[in-house]
Amino acid sequence: MWVNYNPNPKGRNVGDCSIRAISKACGLTWQEAYLELALLGIELGDMPSANAVWGAYLSRNGFIKEHLANSCETEYTVDRFVRDNYRGVYVLALSGHVVCAIDGGYFDSWDSGKEIVLYDWRLANAV
Repeated sequence: MWVNYNPNPKGRNVGDCSIRAISKACGLTWQEAYLELALLGIELGDMPSANAVWGAYLSRNGFIKEHLANSCETEYTVDRFVRDNYRGVYVLALSGHVVCAIDGGYFDSWDSGKEIVLYDWRLANAV
């Protein structure tokens, strides 16, 4: 189930999906998530929104990466993912987008339920 979620203090929703997703998944404000990803981006020499940066952040904070392509059909949507994974905290990587899923809901500034999940990061101790 989609839950409208946009913690951006200015209400913007373009280019900051990784920050929005991590803020929800990690219980941070938008500003805290932005700052932590920016600092890690500096350390890694990449942009805060780069998959390598937000992935490293999640890895350092107890998330485990799971590759869905090896275990699921190619049309595995966000809607289907949250129905199949109705307990836990996840950050889902889509094509050009990132979304947080928690306990059967996905939190995003738009309904991304029909988008295809490429891989997910699961909080290890939340399931």
